[in-house]
Amino acid sequence: MAHDYRATIVWRFEGEDFSKGRYSRAHEWHFDGGTVVPASPSPGIVPPPYIREDAVDPEEAFVAAISSCHMLTFLDLARRAGALIESYEDEAVGIMEEVAPGRRAVTKVTLRPKIIYGGEPPDQAKLDELHHQAHELCFIANSVTSEIVIEAAA
Repeated sequence: MAHDYRATIVWRFEGEDFSKGRYSRAHEWHFDGGTVVPASPSPGIVPPPYIREDAVDPEEAFVAAISSCHMLTFLDLARRAGALIESYEDEAVGIMEEVAPGRRAVTKVTLRPKIIYGGEPPDQAKLDELHHQAHELCFIANSVTSEIVIEAAA
């Protein structure tokens, strides 16, 4: 069964001269349920003052989506395997590189989950298996071509 997911992206001209690139790239992402996320290019892509530095950029959102999907899948698999998890924190990092002249891509995302267990943690072999299964089942990981590396410790 297919599911659809929607986002409404809203941008309005604010600036001096659109034709000369002197305009804000800040915009909003609107999601169902009423959530609105301020968004903007990364300061590494577009310099201030044409961005909103406190907003989420698409590359950060991409990394967060991969990490979030992996976490949610891992939590379910760990629960089914009998683990009790109290917290999960991941400082995920995405690397953008030039893949061809004038073309860049996030080529690698590294997940570094730190998990606190409420009971006996799984041994390293079981943990590796759970992360591998989570990666294989993660909808977002299955949707991207970037290399995804999981550096998890028991």
